Amino acid sequence: MAIRVLLVDDQPLLRTGFRMILEAEQDVAVVGEAGDGLQALDQVRALQPDVVLMDIRMPRMDGVEATRQITGPGRDGPAKVLVLTTFDLDEYVVEALRAGASGFLLKDAPANELVQAIRVVASGEAMLAPSITRRLLDKYAGHLPSGDEPVPDTLHTLTEREVEVLKLVARGLSNAEIAADLFVSETTVKTHVGHVLTKLGLRDRVQAAVYAYESGLVRPGAQ
Repeated sequence: MAIRVLLVDDQPLLRTGFRMILEAEQDVAVVGEAGDGLQALDQVRALQPDVVLMDIRMPRMDGVEATRQITGPGRDGPAKVLVLTTFDLDEYVVEALRAGASGFLLKDAPANELVQAIRVVASGEAMLAPSITRRLLDKYAGHLPSGDEPVPDTLHTLTEREVEVLKLVARGLSNAEIAADLFVSETTVKTHVGHVLTKLGLRDRVQAAVYAYESGLVRPGAQ
């Protein structure tokens, strides 16, 4: 079945461009559009999309709050949110990820990256491009822990290997890349990631990455 996508952006021209790109793909179907967060909520309820391509800065309700209401606690719908951003709006991206977004993508990303990101998010994975993630967190390093703060108690519930996996997740590595780095199977990595999410009470690997930076486990600029 085709991946059902809802386009949310206050610029009609951008929505048209995204629609043209996505409708050229056999496994993607654009089921609707919205020009602000409130319209997005109505469309999500009515259309039940698999993926919401979400702008951040919009009138009436921004993308962060719309994301929170679409994917927040107690939400059982299928919709995953893929946030669209530009570098001048980076400060909102971490908030969107905290709110439950499954990843983010630059608005000027090539068409093939947009399509691939939608497929990744629809499959239940996180879209964390390592280079963009590092640039984003480096830029806002002043708002994140320095690494000198006490480690959260919840972090002590993880095994040494689970901590290793969490650090690699925070760098944006896929399960396959983590498996290669640690010389284990992808199945083993999936098991470790699942344990990390359960022990820390996190929704997905995006929130795990944010946690790793906010807890000081991984510091901006670290490789």
